[in-house]
Parts: sequence; C-alpha cells; structure tokens
Amino acid sequence: MDGVPEPHTGWTFLTNHARVLAAIADNHSARIRDIAAHCRLTERAVQKIIADLEQDGYLSHTREGRTNTYRIDPGKVLRHPAEAGLTVASLLSLLVQDEADRATPPGDRSRPRATT
Repeated sequence: MDGVPEPHTGWTFLTNHARVLAAIADNHSARIRDIAAHCRLTERAVQKIIADLEQDGYLSHTREGRTNTYRIDPGKVLRHPAEAGLTVASLLSLLVQDEADRATPPGDRSRPRATT
C-alpha cells in the first residue's frame, strides 16, 4: 500500500466521521494506519477526525504501551437537529449490520434487500 487513497468525486451518504467511528467500533484498538486504509482516507485526515470526535465527547482513548484503545460513548446524541434524539449506538447498529451483510455471500442473506 502506498498510503495514498484513491480519490473520490461526488457525494456520499456517510461522512468521513461516521466511517471512522464505525471502523473504531469494529476494532477498538485499530491503528490509525489501518483505519485510514479501511476508510480510504489519509492518516492525517483520520487523526483530525479522531481529535474532533474526542473533543466533542463521542470518543476517548487510553494509551496501552504503543497502542491506543478507543472507547465510544454509545449514548451520545448525534449532532444534527434532524437526528435529534438518535444516539451513536443507533447509528453504529445500522453500520454494523451493513458490514455483516457485505461479509455474507449474496445467496446466504436472510433479510430482504432493497431493489431499484
């Protein structure tokens, strides 16, 4: 890996903050390098996002040797007024289910998928 993610043009449904939070929820001791690769962001962008999330209380970390272990506050309410009352846990539950579906072969999915 050369450390530079492929560029993306256009809009997306999820913010980079949500992607980083989901990656951390999947692995609480993930390295910034691994989060960046998973989210297709630069390491510097991930560091900034983690700092934002920590500053606003969505995330904290403890240092264990050379490793950071992150803790997400699942009860923290999402920031946008349109999501008033929704918590980080509710957002992550949707994203975790999506990750599980992507890891399951298409013929093995038990819940129906939306069609266009």
